[in-house]
Amino acid sequence: MRIALVQRNSTIGDFSGIEETLRDAYEQACRQNADIVVYPELATTGYPPRDLLAREPFIAKNKQLVETMATWTAHGPAIVVGWVEPNPSPVGNRLFNSAAVLERGEWTTNVRKSLLPSYDVFDEDRYFEPAQERKVVTIGGCKVGITICEDIWSSPEHWDTIRYPVDPCAELVNQGAQVLLNISASPFSDGKSEIRRRIVQEKARTLGVPLVYVNQVGAHDELIFDGGSMVVQANGEISRYLPAFQDALEVVDIHSPGVSVPLRQHSREEDLYNALVLGVRDYVQKSGFQTVCLGLSGGIDSALTAVIAVDALGAENVHGLAMPSPYSSDHSVEDALQLAANLGCPVHTIPIGGTFFAMNKQLEPLFKGLEPDVTEENLQARIRGTTLMALSNKMGALLLTTGNKSEMAVGYCTLYGDMCGALAVIADVPKTWVYALCRWLNRESIRIPVRTIEKPPSAELRPGQVDSDSLPPYSILDAIIEGVVELGASVDDLSGTLDISDAELERVVRLIHLNEYKRRQAPPVLKVTSKAFGVGRRMPIVMKHSEWR
Repeated sequence: MRIALVQRNSTIGDFSGIEETLRDAYEQACRQNADIVVYPELATTGYPPRDLLAREPFIAKNKQLVETMATWTAHGPAIVVGWVEPNPSPVGNRLFNSAAVLERGEWTTNVRKSLLPSYDVFDEDRYFEPAQERKVVTIGGCKVGITICEDIWSSPEHWDTIRYPVDPCAELVNQGAQVLLNISASPFSDGKSEIRRRIVQEKARTLGVPLVYVNQVGAHDELIFDGGSMVVQANGEISRYLPAFQDALEVVDIHSPGVSVPLRQHSREEDLYNALVLGVRDYVQKSGFQTVCLGLSGGIDSALTAVIAVDALGAENVHGLAMPSPYSSDHSVEDALQLAANLGCPVHTIPIGGTFFAMNKQLEPLFKGLEPDVTEENLQARIRGTTLMALSNKMGALLLTTGNKSEMAVGYCTLYGDMCGALAVIADVPKTWVYALCRWLNRESIRIPVRTIEKPPSAELRPGQVDSDSLPPYSILDAIIEGVVELGASVDDLSGTLDISDAELERVVRLIHLNEYKRRQAPPVLKVTSKAFGVGRRMPIVMKHSEWR
C-alpha cells in the first residue's frame, strides 16, 4: 500500500485556496501512484479555526469541500482528510473533529477524534464532542486505524497523571488494524519535535504495527506548525521524514518502507530560527501585507528581529527606523546603521530629542517640583511608538515589536511605546536565547554587528543606564521566568536553587505577576517555548499573589 503524506501550508477559512492546495497535492500523489492520500487534521479549514466554528456558513463550506474531494477519488486514490463534522445528535457539543474517508467517488465513513486537549493553547472541548467508540476502516483491502493528533498522546508516562482513560491506538490494533494513521495539527515549541518523535516511535514499537504521522505546516496567528511528518515501521524505526517548516509530499510503500533513516540533526538554534521566520512570513503575508517596519536601536533585540524579518520577507520589504534620543550613545546609531547595511534593508534616522524636549516643556506646569523618573523614560518610548505607527500607517507596513520574553515577563516594556505593533516576534524568546541565536546567525558571516552582541544591554533612557542596574543577570532572570511561567514553580520552589537572595527572588516574581495587565495589551506573540505569554496562558490581572507567591 502506497501512502502519500501531505503537509501543505494554507490560510484558515480560505476555502478556495485550500481546495486548490489540496487538489494540487492530490494530483501530484496520483502521478506517484499513491493508493491513499493523507492530509492533516482539519485540513479543510486550517487549524485552529477557533470561534469560526460557530459560523454555520463556515461549517457548510468545509463540508462542501469534502464532498468535492470525494469526486476526485472516482478514478484516483482514496483520501483521508481532517474536517469539521456536524454532530447529528442533540446531545453534547454540536461538532466533531473528524477524518473523512473518501474512496471510489464516495464518502464512505467518518472517524472522530477521541481525546480532546484542553490545556495550553488547546481548547477543543469548547467546540467538539469526543468520539465514544473507535473503529477500524478498510481502505483498499487494508485494515487501517485512523487517529487524530491527541489520540496518540495517551501514554501515561508522558503526563504527571493518567490524563486519558482510553488509548485509541491500542483499541484499534486490538480490533485488527494493520497500520495506524495519525493526522495532526501539532504546533511547534522548543524540544517538542523530539518528544513527538519518541511518542510516535513508541506507539509503533509497542503495538507492533507501522504508524504514518502527518502534521500540519505553516503559521496561524501565534502558533507555528512545523510539519515533520514521518513513517515509523513496526519495530519503531523511522523509515521516512518529511522536512520541517516547509511544504512537502512523499509517497511511501508502507509494506516495503525501506531502511531506517538517521535522525535529523538540527540544532536548537536552527529550529527556533526557522520557526520564527515562518511565523513572521505567514503572519504578514496571510494578513495581506508585504512590508514591515521596526525600530532599530542598535541593540541586540531589534537586530535579531530585523534579521528574522529580512529572511522572512526580503530585505527590500523591511524598513528600519533609528530614533536616537538625547541619551542614545553614538555607537547605538552606528550599530543600527551598520546592521541595515549588512542586511541591505532601507533605514531612516529621525532624532526624537526635539519632540522629547517640547513635550517636557508642555508638561512642566503639571510636573513642577517633581523629580524626573520613569515618566520621562516612558515618554521617549512613546514618542518612538508614535513615530513608528505613523510610518506604518503611511507606508501600509505592519509594525513589528522587538521586545524579548525576559522584558515582557517583568514589565520592562512600555505600553503605547515599544509595545506598539502588530506582531511581537521574539516576545517568547528569553534574552539568553536571543544572544545564542545572534551568535548562531553570525557563524559564517557577520550579519549582526559584533559590538551589538558584546556591549552591555541598555534601554538608554537615562544617562549611563544598563539593564543590570535593576535586574539580576539574564541567566538567573531567565531561569526564574522559566520556573514561574513555564513550570509553575513558586518562590519556595525556587528558593536556594539560584545565585540570588530570597528578597530579590521575591521581587522578580512579584514583577512577573504585577505586569499581567501589560501583557494583556501586547500584540500576538509567536510561540516557541512550552508556555508563551498569550492565548496559552490565562492569568487574572487583578489578584493577590503575596499569600501564595
